[in-house]
Amino acid sequence: MKILVGYKGTNVGKDLMDIAVEHAKAFDGEILITTSMIGGDKTENTEVVDAEKNLEQAQAYFDDFGVKSQTHLLVRGFEAGEDIVRFAKERNVDEIIIGVRSRSKVGKLIFGSTAQVVILEAHCPVLTVK
Repeated sequence: MKILVGYKGTNVGKDLMDIAVEHAKAFDGEILITTSMIGGDKTENTEVVDAEKNLEQAQAYFDDFGVKSQTHLLVRGFEAGEDIVRFAKERNVDEIIIGVRSRSKVGKLIFGSTAQVVILEAHCPVLTVK
């Protein structure tokens, strides 16, 4: 089983990582830790370096639990939601796990644009973690 974890960095929360570990262990899965950046003139070099460091930290976390994982920094010119959906389909992913931010009462009805696109367009189940 392939599990894509949409990862923005260490501020995402331990819950998302723990759920990914549980699913990977339960289903003998592999985790694809994925960060999407639009690229071009919209992304600074320091942002890319920071993203790579965050991905390495996430991989170390999964390594500590004995879970097979690989990192993917996507800089393909797409908005994050579209990029994650495309990458998941290309890699034949079985499940996507993404974080959603807690918002105001009205905002809770609508997820962020990235999560919304992934939830509505993914070819596989999407698990959201607050």
